Amino acid sequence: MRILVLGAGMVGSVAAADLAATPVFDVTVADTDAASLARAKRRSGGRVRTLRADAGGAAKAKALVRRTKADAVLGALPSRFGFDVVRGVIEAGVPCVDISFMPEDFREHDRLARKAGVPVVADCGVAPGMSNMLAGWAARTLDRCDTIEILVGGLPRTRHWPWQYKAPFSHHDVIEEYVRPSRIVEAGRVVVKEALSEPELVTIPGIGTLEAFYTDGLRSLADTLKVPNMREKTMRWPGHAELMRTLRHLGLFSHEHVTVGGARVKPIDLTAKLLFPHWTYEEGEADVTVMTVRAWGTRGGRAVRLAWTLHDELDPATGFPSMSRTTAFPATSVLRLIAAGKVAKAGVHAPEALAGMPGVLDAVIADQRARGVKYQAWMEEDARPAAARPARKTSRRAGR
Repeated sequence: MRILVLGAGMVGSVAAADLAATPVFDVTVADTDAASLARAKRRSGGRVRTLRADAGGAAKAKALVRRTKADAVLGALPSRFGFDVVRGVIEAGVPCVDISFMPEDFREHDRLARKAGVPVVADCGVAPGMSNMLAGWAARTLDRCDTIEILVGGLPRTRHWPWQYKAPFSHHDVIEEYVRPSRIVEAGRVVVKEALSEPELVTIPGIGTLEAFYTDGLRSLADTLKVPNMREKTMRWPGHAELMRTLRHLGLFSHEHVTVGGARVKPIDLTAKLLFPHWTYEEGEADVTVMTVRAWGTRGGRAVRLAWTLHDELDPATGFPSMSRTTAFPATSVLRLIAAGKVAKAGVHAPEALAGMPGVLDAVIADQRARGVKYQAWMEEDARPAAARPARKTSRRAGR
């Protein structure tokens, strides 16, 4: 089976290497950057084919799928390309799994995918992605689910002044997280929060104290799950959020052109360019990914809490960074399930929809565990007094 990976960045190169380890897959990875392609070749032990090509648009993606005669596609391009690339892949008539965190609503391609008869799963990384699948499972498993909370962060194992952060994927995409309005759900209604707002300190076992703040992490969960209270926060080393709010306040994250010395410049392009040397990991530098997904509700007449935790670090055996692994492996797992006919329903699916497909979530978790990415799960009785638990609301959105 011929697999085309679009994008040979930090995540795409790991995804390509992982897929190439599956004997029945013949993997080609395409990118415009020769150095990224060389890294993908190296990470795969020479098992992937590389192709220097531009897939940044629907027509280009469609043409590339046909040129390579791909049977399925994994999209790992920066967010600004994701929406059009997915459309092009669908128009080429092949299944697609995408991790690009596109700003548009990928579900707008559902009718096109159903007409083409192909399954598409977007936002299929760690968060969004695994966080959605686990939240979807919780909402289905509990008799009544009142609250879902997601905390997630990818960060260097060692803090670095002054940024308290390094970026494991596109710097533009990180900055986008700090700009886009953040949606949460309160009392059955979608509420918009400013990105980077309401920071709070949280203690993560094995890591220490991190700060958590709002970003637009709920994505499709905000309207697919009928859970009255949901929120997602991103975690960084303390101090990072304040610096980012300062840069944003100065206008350095703006996409509007400004004229400097007669040259027209987008501030965000200049900011990303200047941050790049400071935010780039050194070869072999350790990073860590931590996530908790918690859900409160009732089951069998008892108040309970479901929880999953992830603590993953750079794999010394392969050299694969943690955020690359934890983002790539959900996508490669789902692609394998599509190839095996286990995810076959035509249309565009948000990751939480996979939780309703028999055996899919178990297979994705098991597949990652085999690669060293381990989700720990438990259920316990909610010992809080009834008055301290989220009240069940009677709005239409909250009804189950």
